[in-house]
Amino acid sequence: MRIFSGILACALLFFFVRGMAAPASSVLVNATQELDVPPDSNTTKIYKFRNPSGVQSYSDRAPVGITYELVQFSCFACNPKSKVDWDNTPLQLQAFEALINRASDKYRVDPALVRAIIHAESGFKPKARSKKGALGLMQLMPDTAKDMGVINVLTPEDNIQGGVRYLAWLLETNGGNPMLAAAAYNAGPGAVKRHNGIPPYEETQTYVKRVEILHGRYKNALTKTFSGSWVSQTEFLRR
Repeated sequence: MRIFSGILACALLFFFVRGMAAPASSVLVNATQELDVPPDSNTTKIYKFRNPSGVQSYSDRAPVGITYELVQFSCFACNPKSKVDWDNTPLQLQAFEALINRASDKYRVDPALVRAIIHAESGFKPKARSKKGALGLMQLMPDTAKDMGVINVLTPEDNIQGGVRYLAWLLETNGGNPMLAAAAYNAGPGAVKRHNGIPPYEETQTYVKRVEILHGRYKNALTKTFSGSWVSQTEFLRR
């Protein structure tokens, strides 16, 4: 009986310690997605916790014996701890040039912004795939792809057409503000509406800042600039 009691006590202690180290239930919108792309894509897991001195800390390894929050970043530009120099990282000026320009002209979206979103979402990897189902260059979720009339989401042409169409709608919804549209692309249009601006999610705020940097750099680098007027949602949905 004493042996059984000792085993039971050890088991309870083990589960108590495991429970103390369990991740917090805090959830970032879209943060549960993780790109299924090669290791150099900068997709990673970061463990957020308070160290014994009370200082908020981050690590790429789970801390032992203390409560932590697992933060999974869903896109190339979403990780606040990324070591990429976003002011100098090489731009992709020729990749999918004809497809991007065609979709940008059709839906009246600045092609520099389209390139910034693709760069931030997938790093221009057409086969990028998240565990939650987001696919392709512009990381479209199945429902979004369906709503935007995408037939084959892993085909660059279809993916870009659907992604730019969606981005055009987000721009219209947010008064043409590219950073609010970028926030909605990452966190969802509902989150931007609820917070009346960029949501206070670390991933989203990081994403928006990097999209802004990339947008400016692409805009300066592209020799062909976009000009035109917005079309209404109903106009481009009829196309």
